[in-house]
Amino acid sequence: MNRLFLGILFVICFSFLTSCSENSPRNSSGTISESKGLQQVTLALNWLPEAEHGGFYAALLNGDYEKEGLAVTILPGGPDSPVIQRVAAKRVTFGISNADRIALGRAQDAAIIALMAPLQHSPRCIIVHQESGIDSLDQLQNMTLAMSDAPAFSHFLRHHLKLENVQIVRYTGSIAYFLRDKKFAQQGYVFSEPIVARREGAKPKVLMVSKLGFDPYSSVLITHEDLIGTEPELVQKFVRASVKGWSDYLLKDSELVHAHIHSINPEMPVEVLDQGLDALKKLCLNEQAKFTGEMSPKRWQQLVEQLEQIKLLEPEAIKPQELFTIEFLKEAP
Repeated sequence: MNRLFLGILFVICFSFLTSCSENSPRNSSGTISESKGLQQVTLALNWLPEAEHGGFYAALLNGDYEKEGLAVTILPGGPDSPVIQRVAAKRVTFGISNADRIALGRAQDAAIIALMAPLQHSPRCIIVHQESGIDSLDQLQNMTLAMSDAPAFSHFLRHHLKLENVQIVRYTGSIAYFLRDKKFAQQGYVFSEPIVARREGAKPKVLMVSKLGFDPYSSVLITHEDLIGTEPELVQKFVRASVKGWSDYLLKDSELVHAHIHSINPEMPVEVLDQGLDALKKLCLNEQAKFTGEMSPKRWQQLVEQLEQIKLLEPEAIKPQELFTIEFLKEAP
């Protein structure tokens, strides 16, 4: 799987996809339909379709959105996909982003708000080779690390780790260099890169960034704050259907969802998606093995303080309570 290649493909196809999709409602099978009597809704993903989006596709394919009177079109994302900007500009109805990006977007006057958090814990990880003998992030030394400058987690790592004799290079999205060099480490998502690396014969050791304390909600559903005031019933319907979709995806049958994701993103084999789902369950379900999508003020407060600590946010630039609402989770199944 080469995310750089996919990114180039995304850039080429993006304009065509959005021009066709944003005005074309889809039925539960994902095909264009007239959708008579259904309200048209768009959902912009933060990356190409993967397991992290499975619950939204489950709600689409199982007809949960249709039952709520919604004709939902899911728009694929890609590298640096401007989800927050598109939601803030009201070009799409809903979007998917991570909590740290939501906070930073809000600080730039993007009028967005989080509605539910499918991933209660961050899937961010650094993968190293088992042969390296490294067992924790604070042992990263004497190697090359492929890591992007953009995400907040990379700033957090630089702030908290010595990274002695670590050469940081640009993250390309490919695991090709990792497969060739035992002293090469790279960023990834626990449900993606480590699984692909194993399929290629490597023995990756997964080091979760959340172990350092940086654990923002991920794959968070967002919308423009104006929509909450003007169309609260629409927001409620979409959240309710999405929560059901995620619950069914995690706890019931994922076969249809994974077959569909593979059909629209062939770089994601069904076997990788199946294994990715196993990793996702640990990040999405609560102690009672249930899915809620819940969010807490304490977690958002902690995130804002961490972003201030690593100087990505000015002190008191935003108020944590303005970043999210749990109002629409109260009626979720």
